[in-house]
Amino acid sequence: MTGEIALGGIYIPTLLLLALVALVLSWALTRLIGAFGLYRFLAYRAAVDLSLFILLLGALALLVPTFGIRL
Repeated sequence: MTGEIALGGIYIPTLLLLALVALVLSWALTRLIGAFGLYRFLAYRAAVDLSLFILLLGALALLVPTFGIRL
């Protein structure tokens, strides 16, 4: 994975793009968890949301190069 992507002459770090994707995915998953009422089984919602975001970001950082997506 390269360090930066050029969009219109502006260099954007790859990790920033992956973080944005992870943010959208974690938002969707938290909405899904909330819709099913699973937050009642968890003590600290904010800690779960942060952990979910970090896990998704790590998974994306590991999986993007293995699928041959060059970012």
